[in-house]
Amino acid sequence: MKKTWIAAAGIVLLTAAGYGLYETKLKPQREVVDAEVTAIEIEENEAVKEESLLYGINVNELDIVEGKVARNQTLSTILAPFDVPYQIIDQIARKSKDIFDVRKIAFNKKYTVLTSKDSSSTAEFFIYEPNAAEFVVYKLDGKDIYKEAKPVEIRKREIAGRITSSLYVNMTEQGITPDLIDEFADLYGWSVDFQRLQKGDKYKVVYNEKVVDGQVVGIEPIEVAYFEHMGEPYYAIPFEQNGQVSFFDLEGNSFKKAFLRDPVKFTRISSRYNLRRYHPVQKRYKAHLGTDYAAPRGTEIRSVGDGTIIAASYTGGNGNYVKVKHNGTYTTQYLHMSKIASGIRNGVRVKQGQVIGYVGSTGLATGPHLCFRFWKHGKQVDWLKEDIPPSDPILKDNVMAFERVKTEKTDQLASIPYQENPEDKLITQATE
Repeated sequence: MKKTWIAAAGIVLLTAAGYGLYETKLKPQREVVDAEVTAIEIEENEAVKEESLLYGINVNELDIVEGKVARNQTLSTILAPFDVPYQIIDQIARKSKDIFDVRKIAFNKKYTVLTSKDSSSTAEFFIYEPNAAEFVVYKLDGKDIYKEAKPVEIRKREIAGRITSSLYVNMTEQGITPDLIDEFADLYGWSVDFQRLQKGDKYKVVYNEKVVDGQVVGIEPIEVAYFEHMGEPYYAIPFEQNGQVSFFDLEGNSFKKAFLRDPVKFTRISSRYNLRRYHPVQKRYKAHLGTDYAAPRGTEIRSVGDGTIIAASYTGGNGNYVKVKHNGTYTTQYLHMSKIASGIRNGVRVKQGQVIGYVGSTGLATGPHLCFRFWKHGKQVDWLKEDIPPSDPILKDNVMAFERVKTEKTDQLASIPYQENPEDKLITQATE
């Protein structure tokens, strides 16, 4: 009996010792598991606490109401359903004038109202987007109003194409914006006659787009370009000289001249300089000493060069017109404007490309167009036949640096493939 008890006691002691050993081994594991569970819970709690930002505002505790401005809507009518007191709206309107005048809230623009999630549903913020790249935040307690820009993505584009109908049509089909087409046309205006393009002419252009929320909101200047007209290549190589980036051909001659090629952006010439032209209003033959550009009413008219306004007035024949003296040799005149641009008056200095008025049909005109006139040494001459002096070519000290840039840019252009010509594809399929 004694031995049995001793044996039983031994079993108990061994069991207890084993259990203690098990506990010793298990405890650290439990601590690790508990720590992991605690970490997971903390992470989950942190995730819950993480801010959800919209226009830089934490909207976790807010409801979001989005809309677009209806015709004739004002800030008051937009906020009326949210019971915002008129005194607050008036305070916001007065306070925001220097940031964004609420009277400029426009049809079809996006707005957002943020309201509290509690039973009061109080409107706390009004956000308005005047354009795709900016937004204005109005805190509806009237204490804070500010404008911010959205994040902008810079996206490089390398485009190559062939002319099948017109430069404008073919470029827009490839997603190129009208602003870039205008820049391209200005660049090549003195080298290529865009009124006489032929099918099969080729172009390449490299530039950066500014993209916000997937929408193109702007472009940066052209980086490099190429145009092939009637088999003749025209390379436009960028190079910085005298602190300014300009474009040069392969021989180092500047593309830039004293004047822009056209006073209106990328349009068509409807009538040229003609010493004996039948006047459509006066019904008789008389000299037409200008160049007419057909364009829709309201199209911007640009000064072709730097100069000083010497006339900005109205006459029965010219309608609203502006005259610019560029230097001792050249003067230009712009007729039949619908209106003269704000601030354009005698004695004002203007820069090349500055808007001085808008296309119209005032004076002796049958329809909206610009009659552009050009004087050289006090005599009206044919603008399209003038040999306008270019800017300085590549300086001798810069030749080596220019050659390096030229090699880099021509290699870049050579690497851009042309889109497959649909007509070529059909021919290939037919011969297979």
